[in-house]
Amino acid sequence: MTLPVATPSTIASAFTPTGRLRAGINLGNPILAGKRADTAEVYGVSVDLARGFAQRLGVELELKPVDTAAKSVDLVTQEEADIGFFAVDPLRGAGIHFTAPYVLIEGCYLVRDDSPLTRNEEVDHAGIRLVVGQGSAYDLFLSREIKAATLERARSSPAVVDHFITTGADVAAGVKQQLEADAARLGGLRLLPGRFMVIQQAMGCPKGRGTEAAAALAAYVEEMKASGFVAEALARHGIEGASVAPASGR
Repeated sequence: MTLPVATPSTIASAFTPTGRLRAGINLGNPILAGKRADTAEVYGVSVDLARGFAQRLGVELELKPVDTAAKSVDLVTQEEADIGFFAVDPLRGAGIHFTAPYVLIEGCYLVRDDSPLTRNEEVDHAGIRLVVGQGSAYDLFLSREIKAATLERARSSPAVVDHFITTGADVAAGVKQQLEADAARLGGLRLLPGRFMVIQQAMGCPKGRGTEAAAALAAYVEEMKASGFVAEALARHGIEGASVAPASGR
């Protein structure tokens, strides 16, 4: 993919109405980002990509960390951030230009060790209470797909398992790595085999910034995948269970 016919200054101006690149960073997804307990430094694959794009534009980077995917979407939709990192979903597309995905993440189910559930297909049945993070990609997907089970919404994705435990729900849904960490922390829990969906994580910018800006961001993502930058970032941050998305169009 080639950059659109526009001067670099035009592209930079489209992304930086405040003079710097404001990047929404979702701390609620451990695949994307986290915060160091000792220094409060925000780090992760999305931070690396945001920093690289700011360098490409020749501008300063301002990180705007939030704790849920929904807040990240709101930041970009309301143009309080210039770029963000999201799971692609049609409901989010009204105000955001998405790139092709840069990372693929597995969505899984967690149950108690003594649960009778053994397969993903058994979750969508009457009487099953299924917990998701409010506004997460799993919430959006399962709200469309679940027909018989009852969806309950925790405040955020990291809060899903604690909500599941304290309310006595039957199933927790979320990022595989988050669920595995919670299972190790709490004990007495297990993941159902396989996955119920694959999340396509992409970058995005407000639709009001125009198609040339969107094309430049899309080209950047393709280059970062092809160059090995995304794979190296995943390895550097110790992320397992996520894979680099294929090139756009494949």
